[in-house]
Amino acid sequence: MKNAIITGGYGTIGNAIAEQLAQNGFRVFIFGRSDYLLRQSCNNLIKKTGNTEIIPFLIDLAEGTEIRDLAAQWNSPIDVLINNAVTAPKHWQTNSDGVEIQFAVNVLAYFFMMRFFKKFMIGRDDPRIINIASHWSGGLQIDDIEFKKRPYHNDEAYRQSKQADRMLTVSFAKQFKKFGITVNACHPGFVDSKLTRNLDLGGHESAEKAAETPFYLASSTEVQGISGKYFENRANVTCQFAGDQKAQKELYFLCRQYHENYVSGKPSLSQLQDKTAFEKK
Repeated sequence: MKNAIITGGYGTIGNAIAEQLAQNGFRVFIFGRSDYLLRQSCNNLIKKTGNTEIIPFLIDLAEGTEIRDLAAQWNSPIDVLINNAVTAPKHWQTNSDGVEIQFAVNVLAYFFMMRFFKKFMIGRDDPRIINIASHWSGGLQIDDIEFKKRPYHNDEAYRQSKQADRMLTVSFAKQFKKFGITVNACHPGFVDSKLTRNLDLGGHESAEKAAETPFYLASSTEVQGISGKYFENRANVTCQFAGDQKAQKELYFLCRQYHENYVSGKPSLSQLQDKTAFEKK
């Protein structure tokens, strides 16, 4: 049985991707921050697919330390990693470190998931990473990635985050080639969801239709060995951001800087709890 992780797996599209994975015999690990929605989604998927290997993991993907700490405790091989979690609040928000929330969830979480979980994919037969991006991408300003200089508009923040995902896909595809891990990005589709309503985009496609391209990239032999590409409707589409190597390097090293500033030297939650308990004695 192959193992697949999907972040944000109880959202509209994420749940549909998880269902297709489960129906096709994957053991599915669903990551998300709502315990209730996680358990509800997993229970519903088990009932619907008959696959009992659907496992929830409670994690706030806005917090890089939580991704790091979960990876430190992880002990299962991974065949497929689908970075799908996304947020697009109407108003400027931050995580616990004061990092703008769309950048934290839509970009840094992808970056950290790929970095920290890579070791569980090395040596697997045909390991794959799929980054859920969008054709609604563009406007990336690396010198104002958190909208501290510009007025915040959630659609602009979303578009630049999805451009960043497509660019990071190219960077990681190059790095992970030596490990045999393929990394691709895709536009799933526009469905009526909390995300598209927040962006005032609406949606006309079914969740099942939107899940087709991510599942195709996760499972089809047609894309075996293909890496660093962008897909729409199960077809490889030219990405206008793929050729800008300078911007890709700047973005990658910016993400590395956030890792160094907010994750690498920061204590784990358990360490903080132990310290607090000690100080109270």
